[in-house]
Amino acid sequence: MSDVSQGAAILGHENLQNRMANPPAGQPKFPTRAQLTDTYPTDSMKLSSFFNGEGIVLMHQPAAFTDGDTMVYFRGSDVIAAGEIYRTTTYPVIDVAKGGTINGVIEGLNHIIDLSVPEFRSEGGTIIIPAYGRISDIADVAYYRDMVTILRDRIQDLVKKGMTLEQVKAAKASADYDGRYGATTGPWTTEMFIEAVYKTVPRAGSTK
Repeated sequence: MSDVSQGAAILGHENLQNRMANPPAGQPKFPTRAQLTDTYPTDSMKLSSFFNGEGIVLMHQPAAFTDGDTMVYFRGSDVIAAGEIYRTTTYPVIDVAKGGTINGVIEGLNHIIDLSVPEFRSEGGTIIIPAYGRISDIADVAYYRDMVTILRDRIQDLVKKGMTLEQVKAAKASADYDGRYGATTGPWTTEMFIEAVYKTVPRAGSTK
C-alpha cells in the first residue's frame, strides 16, 4: 500500500479505529499517518468501485482475530483478501483481549467459503489470499475450517468435563495437526492457540 502522505486511503472497521485511537495503558499511540482515513460501522458492508475501476466489498467479520477484522472481496477479479481470519502456516491467531473468539474465526472461514466459487464452476475459481502463507482456493479454506472446528469441538468437550486450562494443554488435543500448524516458539505457539480457544469456547448457558 502506498504511503498515506502520497494520498493513499486506509479503510477499516470502526472498532479498529477505536482501538487505534485508544490503545491499552502502556502502549504508544499510533502515528497520525497510520490512522484510518475512512471507516464503516458495525454490521455493515461497504461497496466501492474506486480500486482500478473495480468494485470491491469490505466486510466486517466480528469477533474473529479481533473485533475489527475486515475481509475484502474484489468482485471483478474474484479474489478475497482474507486478512488475519485465514492463514496457511499456523493455527488461527485469536486476540482475546481485543475481542477475538474461536467461533468468530470459524464463522469468518465459513463466510469466505460462502463467497467462493470452486474451480470447476468458474475459470480458475476464487483466489483467496491469506494473512500468511500460500495463495489458496475454496478447498484449502474448507480443510482449514474443518481442522479448526474439530479442535474447537475437542477442547469444548474437555471444558465440559471440567478440565482446567493446564489439564487441557496437557491433553494435547491438537497433536495430530501440530506437525503442520503447531509451534513451540515464536509469536504464536500451539499452547497460545489452545489457551485462546479454552477462554472463548461457549460454556454451558452461553449463547455465544
